Amino acid sequence: MLSLQPDYVLLDVGGVGYEVICSGAAFSGLSGVPKGEEGEVYTYLQVSEQGISLFGFADLKEKELFLRLTSVQGVGAKLAIAALSAMRPADLTEAIYTADVKRLTAVKGLGKKTAERIVLELHGKISADEILGTSEGGVPASAPAAKKSQEDEDAIAALMGLGFTRQESARAVERAKDAGAVTVEQIIGAALKGM
Repeated sequence: MLSLQPDYVLLDVGGVGYEVICSGAAFSGLSGVPKGEEGEVYTYLQVSEQGISLFGFADLKEKELFLRLTSVQGVGAKLAIAALSAMRPADLTEAIYTADVKRLTAVKGLGKKTAERIVLELHGKISADEILGTSEGGVPASAPAAKKSQEDEDAIAALMGLGFTRQESARAVERAKDAGAVTVEQIIGAALKGM
């Protein structure tokens, strides 16, 4: 490592210096490495009309989350890095999983519409197990122990469409099923009565 700057890290790789825009965790990990010593960072090279940029991550799971975020329309690499720097990957994943738009908008530069788009596009594609792994204790506290059935997900989506949060909807669906509701219609009806 050659030097740490406020916006990037300058790494020496085989005698060639590379500017790497790092996530908060990667930056923090490299900040403990003395100048001239070896450090490790996982990178992603982005080639665009604006130029070539190199982004750095503390681990492969963080890099995967970055790639998922940048797949959402309106979320560029710098906004994704800002999100990973403002929130731990586990917290960011939990915010997406629980559709916590308010928590996502706490990231500087991330507006409500973009946060809603992130939740909409990534909610079904992202899971704490897949991104963070259970060995790190990355499963959100609000995550269900078992995968929800399609009927459960449909009922939850319907309740969220009525203005309830994902957490409220999931709890109501569980209560409805415990009370004996089976079909989506029964689950929704019983859930609404219990809310």
